[in-house]
Amino acid sequence: MIKRILEETIRSRMFKGKAIILTGLRQTGKTTLVKKIAETSQHQSLYLNADEPDVTGQLEGANSAMLKRIIGNRRIIIIDEAQRIRNIGISLKLITDQIRDVQLVVTGSSSLDIANEIKEPLTGRKYEYHLFPLSFAELEHYHGFLEERRNLEARLIFGSYPDVVNHPGEEKEILANLSDTYLYKDLLSLEEIRRPELLGDLLEALALQLGNEVRYSEIGQMVGADPGTVKKYIDLLEKVFVIFRLRAFSRNVRNEIKKSRKIYFYDSGIRNAIIRNFAPLHMRADVGALWENYLVSERMKFNAYRQSYARMFFWRTQQQQEIDLIEEEDGKISAFEFKWNPKRKAKFPKTFTRNYPVTETSVVHPENYHDFLAEG
Repeated sequence: MIKRILEETIRSRMFKGKAIILTGLRQTGKTTLVKKIAETSQHQSLYLNADEPDVTGQLEGANSAMLKRIIGNRRIIIIDEAQRIRNIGISLKLITDQIRDVQLVVTGSSSLDIANEIKEPLTGRKYEYHLFPLSFAELEHYHGFLEERRNLEARLIFGSYPDVVNHPGEEKEILANLSDTYLYKDLLSLEEIRRPELLGDLLEALALQLGNEVRYSEIGQMVGADPGTVKKYIDLLEKVFVIFRLRAFSRNVRNEIKKSRKIYFYDSGIRNAIIRNFAPLHMRADVGALWENYLVSERMKFNAYRQSYARMFFWRTQQQQEIDLIEEEDGKISAFEFKWNPKRKAKFPKTFTRNYPVTETSVVHPENYHDFLAEG
């Protein structure tokens, strides 16, 4: 089994009087991770799957006496897919406050209901973590440095879902099943989704715009929807962790683009499955976009797992000067350019370096990307 970076982090937070919340896209390994932690603990555990109707029925609106009967003498309580249970936040608050000798572990595949149902009742009572598809650091630790470098093309084409990595030769079938509504099935149950077919069209349009600035009006014309609907659906897709946005970096330097955004996929395999293109890199016209998506998403994992509070942006001016990634952390600004061809030169515009306190500039390419994505 590939060891997840979050395993030790979560273990170190056990039995400290707070719930542990683990969110992440479906099939990223949340259930496997929390079960492993529980099974290797000296304490008895109780696993409750909220996909099962009787579990949901018991936990909806349960009082503290009912919760104590359900828990019994177990010390670790796992509630999987908790966002499916109405008013679950109240039950979690009761467990945390009233049954103090247990460790509550909660997973969720979306932040749609967790944001309201869990986060507010558990304010000050939780540790919260996000599990991504497998990271470069996790895969390098498992396969070794040289082997993982050999797998770089496969990561750009097929991504890093555990099932994909663990079943070479079956990548296309696995990704096709994942991308066929499974990843966003929570969205389909919402009353806000009045046009379910729009989700597929929108994802395809976003996949084809990878690496470019996204304008809601232009995407709307492509999919036959008004900009407001496009924005709402993109918000929802972001909340189920299929895509994420980077905003433009701006501090009022003349001619900077201020209100734009780029959209990336958490996993390049899902992106390629959406457009049904698994061609090798030498046959593709989108290698630069795939490389950019890979590095931005992997850097997000890297920052999250080392508990960095760095904020990520891109930068561009109206004269088309640009920098692929800007990171701002503790007042320090770092700038990164991404080049698939290591021989290609990259210049960082003086408009940026003269106006901002830049502490680092770096060009990331296949010969040095290890330093960008792993510590040590």
